[in-house]
Amino acid sequence: MGAFYVRFGPTSQSYVDPYQPDLLMFQYVAHIALILENSVLRAPADERLRFVHIGGAGMTIPRFVAHVRPGTAQVVCEPDVELTEEVRRKIPLPPRSGIKVRDVDGRTGLGAMPADWADVIIVDAFNELIVPGELVTEEALDELRRIVRGEALVVFNVTDRAPFDWAKKLASGLNRRWRTTMFGMESDVYKGRRFGNLLLVATDGKPDIREIERESSRRMFGYRWITGKSAQKWPGGAEPYTDDTVTDSPGLQGRGW
Repeated sequence: MGAFYVRFGPTSQSYVDPYQPDLLMFQYVAHIALILENSVLRAPADERLRFVHIGGAGMTIPRFVAHVRPGTAQVVCEPDVELTEEVRRKIPLPPRSGIKVRDVDGRTGLGAMPADWADVIIVDAFNELIVPGELVTEEALDELRRIVRGEALVVFNVTDRAPFDWAKKLASGLNRRWRTTMFGMESDVYKGRRFGNLLLVATDGKPDIREIERESSRRMFGYRWITGKSAQKWPGGAEPYTDDTVTDSPGLQGRGW
């Protein structure tokens, strides 16, 4: 058994090496891991953490968490049953991984979660290159707020291009609900040279932002981070989406990455 890419058409969604779960080839995945390592994963070893993942694909991040933090309880919401079965057949989860997969969409999965349960919620759900708009509305963010406990961390992986009108509406909603936010993307995306991934992070805790920025800057494709007061100002006057006004995220629109 070797490493695998999970693809939808021409698009690679995940890279999984079952023998090296901490080998994270996609930059956004590696940066999510960096954020986790400098926040919730610093909790005492005897504290059992609880993760919720909206979007499964190859389950790269759940596998990483299970590897570096054994005993973590993880729930993955992935509505594509055929995909999940194929992943499990070719890249089975390790025994006693603590990862439970629910064959439901994100909003349904969130609605079924108990209050004050999760230490981390990672929203990484795509229909090809498009993020379903229902996951970023005021109502969806209220569900996240209901589910998290203590100094929990919320991470969104989305795609957009400058001037980031769609992502800024999500950022505005996060700013209104959490004490600390930070937004990151590769330099070419930040400068508007191409469409790409953005990470939007929200928490009531105290992630080591300086270490995240320092380590990110050392990487070949490091991220530009918007933090502190700049993160509060970044959305400008953008109003968060509601279930009545939402649209899905913009796609490539015929342009390359």
